[in-house]
Amino acid sequence: MRIAQVSYHTNPVAPLGGRHTGGMNVYVHELSRELAGRGHQVDIFTRLDSEHSEVTVLAPGLRLVQLPAGPPVTLEKELLTPFLPDFVAEMIRFAAEQGEDYDLVHSHYWQAIAAGEPFAKEQGSPHLVMFHTLGEVKNRARISEEEPGERIRRERELAASADAIVSACAHEHDLLARYYDADPSRMVSIPCGVDTNLFRPRDQNECRRELGIEQGRPVLLWVGRLEKLKGVDILIDAVGQLEDPEVLLLVVGGDEHGQELRNELQNQAFAAGLERSVRFIGAVPHEELPAWYSAADVCVVPSYYESFGLVAVEAMACGTPVVASRVGGLVSTVTDGVNGYLIPWRCPEPFAEKLEVLIRNPELRANFTRAARDSVERFRWEEIARRMEDLYGDVITDYGNEVVT
Repeated sequence: MRIAQVSYHTNPVAPLGGRHTGGMNVYVHELSRELAGRGHQVDIFTRLDSEHSEVTVLAPGLRLVQLPAGPPVTLEKELLTPFLPDFVAEMIRFAAEQGEDYDLVHSHYWQAIAAGEPFAKEQGSPHLVMFHTLGEVKNRARISEEEPGERIRRERELAASADAIVSACAHEHDLLARYYDADPSRMVSIPCGVDTNLFRPRDQNECRRELGIEQGRPVLLWVGRLEKLKGVDILIDAVGQLEDPEVLLLVVGGDEHGQELRNELQNQAFAAGLERSVRFIGAVPHEELPAWYSAADVCVVPSYYESFGLVAVEAMACGTPVVASRVGGLVSTVTDGVNGYLIPWRCPEPFAEKLEVLIRNPELRANFTRAARDSVERFRWEEIARRMEDLYGDVITDYGNEVVT
């Protein structure tokens, strides 16, 4: 198959941990790489946000195509919508110049879906979409969230017009049907994946030596983009309630766009007397994350909303137990009492309670560690790509039948 992946607002190979780089970037890149490895021809279309070349070969059968749409600089997502028509025109131009006819267009996030829809029509190809996050759900998850009405309206329209919708978990499937009136017959749940060769258990003491982390201290880890929806403030308050003063929380992620929130969180930690207990690391390359996961005793995911929760899966692939919010896709990845704990309330006390249990019980942590690695085998990229490959084939066949009819 010849496949077009559309990721408009963020470059899938950009460094992780920034304002707009996270699990979706990993998903698009890794899925595309795995599909190319299975013999398909894959082009990833993204907006040109620097002075790089238009086409970059990432692997045999896999190209990154960066197209101009607005100024070639990084912009906030909210400022990118007016340039969508330019991006569509550039995709159509590129395909025509290259003589490419794509069998299927797979778009990621609502802005890319808005661009992918007319491009797929121009190509005469089916349009498969994945929202990754939903504006309506984000607004309901946290009162102070203010996703614009335009986004929610367009998401509803795009959900209605897509040939097929992929959700990362059954919960997201239900949310699309409940809040967006999406047709269940056109929805398929296929989870995100994890590279189990990269993310695997490593010696904890050795990883701590490499990273300059003190031996013997109980270490908690948070990984992700620094944004309020991720609940880092809850975690800092939870650390303040722990009895062991030697507990160390490592906050990994965030770039200059998250500096304001980082300052707020640092002030929160200092006000609570936790200057020795909370360490802000900043963003690290994705390939270095396994060492951080392995150095930690527990990975904490206190988010208000996660469509899948890739961090939890990566941590468990490294054998690190997870304490996470009982929200979204985390419910389908973390098994309460087996490979971690799920917390139904977004407040520090229940997080502190479960963290205390794990910190005080090395035998329990060891049991969770063994279960964690086994629990993520179903998320291996080979399996996810095979399922997506089958879905692509079905969607292309159904679309062809509809055209003939």
